[in-house]
This record gives sequence, structure tokens and C-alpha cells, in this order.
Amino acid sequence: MKLLLFAVWLLCASAFQIAFSQSAPFDRSAFFGDTSLFHATLVTNLVKLLNHGKKKGYNITGNFLTTLPDGTAVNDLVLIEKRGHFRSDFCYIPPIKIIFNYKDSGRLNNLKSVKLVSECKASSDHEQLLFKEFLCYKIYNLISDRSFQVRLLKIRWEDSGARKNPLDEYGFFLEDLKDVAFRNNCTVWKKGNLNTEQTDRRQMTTVALFEYMIGNTDWAVTVSHNTRLILSKEDTLSKPYVVPYDFDYSGLVNTYYSIPDEKLEIESVTQRVYRGFPRTMPELQQALDTFRAQKKNIYDLINNFNYLTPRNKREMTGFLDGFYEIIDNPRMVKSSFIDKARLE
Repeated sequence: MKLLLFAVWLLCASAFQIAFSQSAPFDRSAFFGDTSLFHATLVTNLVKLLNHGKKKGYNITGNFLTTLPDGTAVNDLVLIEKRGHFRSDFCYIPPIKIIFNYKDSGRLNNLKSVKLVSECKASSDHEQLLFKEFLCYKIYNLISDRSFQVRLLKIRWEDSGARKNPLDEYGFFLEDLKDVAFRNNCTVWKKGNLNTEQTDRRQMTTVALFEYMIGNTDWAVTVSHNTRLILSKEDTLSKPYVVPYDFDYSGLVNTYYSIPDEKLEIESVTQRVYRGFPRTMPELQQALDTFRAQKKNIYDLINNFNYLTPRNKREMTGFLDGFYEIIDNPRMVKSSFIDKARLE
């Protein structure tokens, strides 16, 4: 009799554990904090996605499959939404956003919606370019907490109609802006565009220096181009913080399709141009102290990233050497960031 009761108890306990594991919300913070490679499969009508995915606002359903660390098998119905501009016309797979809370029953429902940055073309060169842009985000994570977190993944694209061969490639998920705001005790700014100098001065200085560091001029606060704004919940009189993203046009990544704006009068994105507004030397040095303090961590991040080839590691660290040579020389700091600051 006791053996029978124990067996019943064990069966109930197992059922409860399974039900709990299925109902426990997916931890978004832990997901983006995990540095391991995430494996997934996305099954959708690739013919329609490739033929119509260049249309702005186009969306299509699909199934997102993966296995969680606890062994839970996931097969969630998701909505795939086209996003972006240039990449949607130029790249094989258009840039997309995956909406996990399209239906409320999905295991990854709590992940809500995330942008997926994938390889532009299926080749080893484009694979390396993706890794380099991924590292730009990771570098900025070291500089500022007010930054997008990213998660590297290996994704298999499968055509639900079996008319396209499966495609395996790397990509990375970009954290939702609401989560960036939440982590920093902020809210998303929804009151329209602002001029650059209407944002938090200290944060804006850091952003402008980082964009210069990676050789990126493809951003503009005034039109929310590759920047977003978050506002402190505590200080009602504070100005919004700028959060940058989308670094494929930077010199540190150096894609073959990145061409600088002709108004900047430079021939290549590897030529740095400071797009920040005037600051005093003490303001600059205060911001640059963070870059100096993180130098070893930044170089270690690149050199210890196993997916990057030795050549690309050398190119990235070599490009950063030029930035650190400048910021370690007060005369060059004045020349680069004060004398050449923007005035309009």
C-alpha cells in the first residue's frame, strides 16, 4: 500500500514539475546575459519572404524551434516582420523582427519581440562582418549600461513549402528598447525627435566618442537615425539618454557596401570624422577615462572571440590602436574633439 501511495505521489510530483517548467516565464534578462551560442530553426514560407520581404511592413508567420538548456523542446508560432531599409534591398534575407508574443501560448512568449540581424549574404566574408558588428555592440556594453544587449545565434532557415534548400547561418538578436530602458530605470522616450544638444550632455559625449572610436558616421539624433532615446523615471527634470545601434557602416566593421556621405569629404569609412558638438577638455577627459579604463577588456573581447579569424582580430585591434593613440595625447584630443567639433 505504501509503495502504491509513493508511486502516486511521485507521478503527481513529476506532472507538477513538468507543468511548472512549461508555465514558468522565459527570462529575457538571463537570455541576453548568456554568452553561449544559441541554436534555433525558423520555418516559414521562404519564397514569400524573399519575394515580398522587401516591402515595408510585410509580415508572415513561421515556427521558431529550439531546445532550452533544461531540455525543453520549443516549437512556437511567431510573426516575422520585415524591417530596415538598405539591407532589405541589398541582402539575401531581409532584416526582420521576430514577434514571439504573436500568440499567448508560446514557450518564448515572454521574449516578446526582438530584431534579428543576420548575415547579408551566405559567405564566410559576410559571416565575419556579422561577427564584427556583433562585437561593436559588446564593446559599447563595456562603455555604457545604456546600450543594447545582443545574443549570438546559429539559425537554420527552412522553407515550409520545401521549395528552397535549408540555409544555415549566424545572426544575433538585438534586445528590445523597452528592456534597455527597464534595466536603466528609464522609460522609452515618446515625445518626438530632439536636437542632439537637447539630450543628456554627458551621455551624448560618450555616444559621440564611441561612434568616432568605431569610425561610424551613419547616425543622427535629430531624425532618430540609428539612435533611440530613453528617459529616467526618477529625475523628471533630466534630459533623455541616447542609445546608439546599427554599426555595419562603421570603419571597425568595414563592410564593402559601406560608403560615407559625400558631404563628409572622406573616401572611406575607415577615415574617422568626429560628429559630436563642442565640449570642454575636462568633459572630454572625463568621458575618455571610461574608454581608457576599458581598453584591455575591449582588446580581450576581440582577441578571445573564437568565431573571428586572426586576420580580422588584427584589423579590429589595429583600427582601435589609432583611437587610443589620439586619446592618450592631449594635443590630439583638442585637435580631434574640440577644434573639429560640429557647430551645426
